[in-house]
Amino acid sequence: MSTAITPIAYVNAIVQAYSAQGKSPFQALALAQIAPELLENTTARITAEQFERLSGAAMQELDDEGLGWFSRRLPWGSYGMLARASISAPTLGVALKRWCRHHGLITADISLTLTTSGDTATLRLTESSDLGVLREFCLVSVLRNIHGLACWLIDSRLSLQSAQFPFTAPAHADVYGVLFSGPTTFEAPSAALHFDARYLALPLRRDEPALQHMLQRALPLTVLQYRRDRLLVQRVRLALSAHPAQTHNAEALSALLNVSPRTLHRQLKDEGASLQALKDEVRKNRALELLLRTARPIKQVAEAAGFSNEKSFMRAFRNWTGTSPAEFRRLGAPPV
Repeated sequence: MSTAITPIAYVNAIVQAYSAQGKSPFQALALAQIAPELLENTTARITAEQFERLSGAAMQELDDEGLGWFSRRLPWGSYGMLARASISAPTLGVALKRWCRHHGLITADISLTLTTSGDTATLRLTESSDLGVLREFCLVSVLRNIHGLACWLIDSRLSLQSAQFPFTAPAHADVYGVLFSGPTTFEAPSAALHFDARYLALPLRRDEPALQHMLQRALPLTVLQYRRDRLLVQRVRLALSAHPAQTHNAEALSALLNVSPRTLHRQLKDEGASLQALKDEVRKNRALELLLRTARPIKQVAEAAGFSNEKSFMRAFRNWTGTSPAEFRRLGAPPV
């Protein structure tokens, strides 16, 4: 069984949904192997698998995929209907816009919007009604579901730049870094996820049979992890180009991309790339451009290309081109 990170507060939120309908949660708790006495321990955690079993049982027993969040129930199959409406989209961006638009048809208590600004896409959740004591659980769940759906549709990790929520950091705030894999801020104007807008242009990689299989289980999107990031190579290139002084090693680059060094190397390998090859590519292109288009001294070119010293730059440049930077500049054209 996986590590227990899901806070007991989310379990108690589901218990409250049972209470609102005058039903007992104990059968669902037993199915998820959650001892009733655990509900009194405010610091307790359960595993993602336990929470998935509990959520699935509750949604069917209560016939409410919203688990009590909204002013009216979302009957079992509501989110499946939204997924079917989205899966025929040509790109992730179109699919997410469909999901946001159609979500407004099943509840008016919240609205979802997808916008882009420059290189950043934002999925924003706006509250139209008072969500009461289930507010945190609702906002977290809705954004986790749409993020999970996006990953599933493109069969890829969709790395978040940041997440934000319009409430005070809860006692279990540490779990947000795991739930949303990036920096999280609280007391924001609204709930939102921010990510690289280039994901929106990726084509969908799922079809109707895959959807049928996925919908056999409740909430698989919230726990399924994706090793592959189909934009990682581009994201690494961009980071290396934009921050040459801050990307001398894998640790620094990983921090910029909000992944661990181990994950970075593994995902690049899955994409048929390596960090060293990408660094060489970006540094070489930057150096060639500066040597041909500017009169900067060789030492400054080395620094701008991301080298810590001129000697290492000279050695790398000769490996790339078979000549020195000065000779390359004198010739005025690449000898490669």
